[in-house]
Amino acid sequence: CKLQPKDAAKMPESAWKLLFYTLSWSYGIYLLFFTDYPFFYDPPSVFYGWKKGMDVPTDIAIAYLLQCSFYGHSIYATAYMDTWRKDSVVMLLHHVVTLTLIAFSYAFSQAGCPEQGLQGTLARAARGREVVLGEAALGLTPPPGSPSNPPGSLCPGRFWFRLYWFPLKVLYATCYSSLQSVPNIPFYFFFNALLLILTLMNIYWFLYIVLFVAKVLMGQMQEVNDVREYDVEDSKKT
Repeated sequence: CKLQPKDAAKMPESAWKLLFYTLSWSYGIYLLFFTDYPFFYDPPSVFYGWKKGMDVPTDIAIAYLLQCSFYGHSIYATAYMDTWRKDSVVMLLHHVVTLTLIAFSYAFSQAGCPEQGLQGTLARAARGREVVLGEAALGLTPPPGSPSNPPGSLCPGRFWFRLYWFPLKVLYATCYSSLQSVPNIPFYFFFNALLLILTLMNIYWFLYIVLFVAKVLMGQMQEVNDVREYDVEDSKKT
């Protein structure tokens, strides 16, 4: 593809994530819009009719397996395989928090906790489309001087999916609706604390995109670069 050397080095990482997120997001869309689950249009319905000892449906359990496997691998990949960036430590924390949410959600649902993968499916679908577009843009960054600007164009998408839909659809259901349906819901503070940590990370990464757009508008960036990456001088110090 005649990529710059640094972009060619990042291509396998972005191509792999693009493939996985495309498949996982498509499966999440299938669960939300092509089955009988009403979770997208009525997120509090996750907790309707809950009773102790409920089983996780097979199609939801498949989503659990896929996500748990991916984030287990991502912890290793971020530390030892992917390009090290300014936010890599935060990315590692994100993967640990996400894996904890997935694993404990499944384990606790088997033990009778209603905050299970049904809500996780909604969370992944709310975030997935923006991630798919992001990996496609980063993996196919145009050469210097190109007028197109894919990463900057993702700013509205990241805001809409991660800072609007995620709190509106997920946090509202887990923080408020869960207590209305199940007053003594198990592990309420544990799950919501982790979900709030993810929200703070979403804000943190959104600020990176705002910084990127600001640099482009002020003429401080002549080519499309990932502002999370270290400069050459910084890389030598690191």
